[in-house]
Amino acid sequence: MRTCYSLSFLFWTCMLHVVHMTPSPKRTIKYSQNGRILVLSQDDGKTLHRSKRGWMWNQFFLLEEYTGSDTQYVGKLHTDQDKGDGNLKYILTGDGAGSLFIIDENTGDIHAAKKLDREEKSLYVLRAKAVDRKTGRQVEPESEFIIKIHDINDNEPKFTKDMYTASVPEMSGVGTSVIQVTATDADDANYGNSAKVVYSILQGQPYFSVDPETGIIKTALPDMSRENREQYQVVIQAKDMGGQMGGLSGTTTVNITLTDVNDNPPRFPQSTYQFSSPESASLGTPLGRIKANDLDVGENAATEYSISNGDGSDMFDIITDEDTQEGIITIKKQLDFENRMLYSLRVEAANTHPDPRFFHLGPFKDTALVKVSVEDVDEPPIFSRSSYIIEVDEDAKEGTIIGQVIAQDPDTTKNAIKYSVDRHTDLDRIFNICSGNGSIFISKPLDREETPWHNITVIATEINNPKQSSQIPVFIRILDINDHAPEFAKYYETFVCENAKAGQLVQTVSAVDKDEPPRGHKFFFELVPEFAVHPNFSVVDNKDNTAGILTRRNGYSRSKMSTYLLPVLIFDNDYPIQSSTGTLTIRVCACDSRGNMQSCNAEALLLSAGLSTGALIAILLCIIILLVLVVLFAALKRQRKKEPLIISKDDVRDNIVTYNDEGGGEEDTQAFDIGTLRNPEAREESKMRRDVIPETIFQIRRTAPLWENIDVQDFIQRRLKENDLDPTAPPYDSLATYAYEGNDSIANSLSSLESLTMDGNQDYDYLSDWGPRFKKLADMYGGDDSDRD
Repeated sequence: MRTCYSLSFLFWTCMLHVVHMTPSPKRTIKYSQNGRILVLSQDDGKTLHRSKRGWMWNQFFLLEEYTGSDTQYVGKLHTDQDKGDGNLKYILTGDGAGSLFIIDENTGDIHAAKKLDREEKSLYVLRAKAVDRKTGRQVEPESEFIIKIHDINDNEPKFTKDMYTASVPEMSGVGTSVIQVTATDADDANYGNSAKVVYSILQGQPYFSVDPETGIIKTALPDMSRENREQYQVVIQAKDMGGQMGGLSGTTTVNITLTDVNDNPPRFPQSTYQFSSPESASLGTPLGRIKANDLDVGENAATEYSISNGDGSDMFDIITDEDTQEGIITIKKQLDFENRMLYSLRVEAANTHPDPRFFHLGPFKDTALVKVSVEDVDEPPIFSRSSYIIEVDEDAKEGTIIGQVIAQDPDTTKNAIKYSVDRHTDLDRIFNICSGNGSIFISKPLDREETPWHNITVIATEINNPKQSSQIPVFIRILDINDHAPEFAKYYETFVCENAKAGQLVQTVSAVDKDEPPRGHKFFFELVPEFAVHPNFSVVDNKDNTAGILTRRNGYSRSKMSTYLLPVLIFDNDYPIQSSTGTLTIRVCACDSRGNMQSCNAEALLLSAGLSTGALIAILLCIIILLVLVVLFAALKRQRKKEPLIISKDDVRDNIVTYNDEGGGEEDTQAFDIGTLRNPEAREESKMRRDVIPETIFQIRRTAPLWENIDVQDFIQRRLKENDLDPTAPPYDSLATYAYEGNDSIANSLSSLESLTMDGNQDYDYLSDWGPRFKKLADMYGGDDSDRD
């Protein structure tokens, strides 16, 4: 309901006030009787007068959203200077003047031309003045006034969101805060109850409630379970006017989700599970899956499985699949049907993240019985050991049994077994095995020094089922026997000085042996019995597998004996004793006073025979000169040139013959006769090649005569074929040229040779139009008839 308020007119009246102030400083304000002069009085006697205000008006108020058919009356402006004779004119300026607000310039009445909205603008500031129509002079100073827009309840509350999303843990207590919703009203909160909002719940009871003033949504029921219901939709209403009748309202929807807590223990759907496995299953093989159901989700449903007890707790294991929350039972130890056929397990499933708040609901774990039966399978033979090590002397005879492997069928049937050697591990077939009892024997001689170890593989196979087989490694160590004699560690060649003294050490020698006795090597050295008492040298055993060679006399002469060969006997102490003879080469050399060798070669012997250094140099120079002469003779002989096969000027190889004769042109008809080319008989006889000496005399082949009017192209092709097949033809790098123009050209001939054969006279005047290049032809053929005749 809208109400229009009329504005009363207030008239400014003139009032005279005299104010007496204190003596210091003394100031007096007086108003004159006419009210238009403001008088300011001080001690000096000066007086200030103020004019009386002639406006009659008050502050204006206007209701928003006016819906009337005519303009809304706002108020009236009037001055006491207006005598009603129409001499004054009222003018309005400011906010909305002329568009929103219009004034009657004669009466001063103000009207609102449009419907106003307080929410867009709540007040307008305008200025008014009155002027004389004739002179345009202001009769009153411009004055400012305000038009205020009074609010009405025309806006409903609006929520900040059209839809809210919230969550609250399940099993929460009553009054647990969920979410706060907020609605705003665009009406004036300072004027009435138009903007006073009250919240209420339209949908969602009795599970939730809302605070009417704050808009906070809370739980209203205790122990709400997510497993029973997870999603709730709550509708909240916001109503203005304090929720009274007639107020405007708005609604919003709140989607509330109950989040999970760990309030449910895991439970097996059955108390007993049955699984089976063949006894041949490998370790870690999964036998089956079991799962304890948990109504919770996420980490609240995380379950860990374990084997609590049972007679198979050491034979099986259980692991948890993190993705499916299942327990996987696997084989922990090898199964054996002949040993045990059935196992029982007690499996436990427990939550990994229990919530202490819900311990009163019971233990958060469950157990189930798992039975595993073992199935019998046909197993391969089993050896008594995982590997075999056999030792044998290297001198063992062929056929000697060196060891035995034993395998048996683990099945109850106890099938017979045969043995064999994997020949990929014994390519030389040194060993063999008895297929019935597994005895290994030698087939070829052994040599420890060549191969100290032999690694072979023995295969055991069931006779009734050859597919069932197993293999085992057998390591055969060859034991050493003393079958190699010791020998010098290297070839020894030493020297002795001519001025050596008796008892002087010449060389220390050592020995090696391919055998490896258990107690280590022990070598002995001595001279061979034939040289037991050697006049020049002696052997002294150092008892450390080495021996020293010593001189037995003073002084040695190269001219008498330049080299001594000393045989030394070396033997070991193993059984049977092995020995060998090593020869030591000792050369006699010239040494200085300190025993350093100076010369042991033949030059020193020649010098001692009487040849001087100058004689040796002369012999060397003669040898060098002879070598130089031989080299020069060979070089001169290489520089001789061979005469060419053909030195004649007629040699056609790589010769260019130039003819500088120029033809006589078109008028010279004797320069070349094409008839020769067309007449086969005019061709020259084939000639023998002059650049090679023929091995046999070929009979000159005459070509078959051609008919007179043969085509030139065919003629050229035949000549080309004859040239290719002719063994007396020039070399392959020769060039044979055959000129052939062709026939039946689409272009007419420009020659005048055939002009006489044509009927009638021809007009050659067009040659003059072809330009200066054809001027000669135009002169020749473009003349008068006398010229043609």
